Amino acid sequence: MTETSGTRMRTSDAEREQVATILRAAMAEGRLSLEEGEERLSSVYASKYRDELAPLTADLPGGGRQALRETPEARAATRRDLRRHAGFVIFIAALLTGLFLLSNAHFFWPAIPLTFLVIGLIRHARHGDRRPRFSHRMHGGW
Repeated sequence: MTETSGTRMRTSDAEREQVATILRAAMAEGRLSLEEGEERLSSVYASKYRDELAPLTADLPGGGRQALRETPEARAATRRDLRRHAGFVIFIAALLTGLFLLSNAHFFWPAIPLTFLVIGLIRHARHGDRRPRFSHRMHGGW
């Protein structure tokens, strides 16, 4: 059964920590006073069900999701993903260049697929990973 059919879903420690991170960032930005932030943090750690977490960040811009993307852990994960992506492009470039050398072709045909791979890598480097690093299912489509 899902949350919408009446069964409440229990929250996990990781989900509570994600909401706590959002609230701490909101406090640091001055969106929440120290007292209000501490009150909400107490509610986060006391929560047992997912639907208890949603109201704690509902009045923050974008539900506070931007704060999760700006944590040091999320930035490190984005850099790690970018290095992995670059390694993949280099591997494919070497593989296609080897196939080109074996094929005795008259033009460098690997340039066509490599162009698209490099464009994707540049976009990844420029825009980073825009997907949030937490469960979209949390809070029923939060």
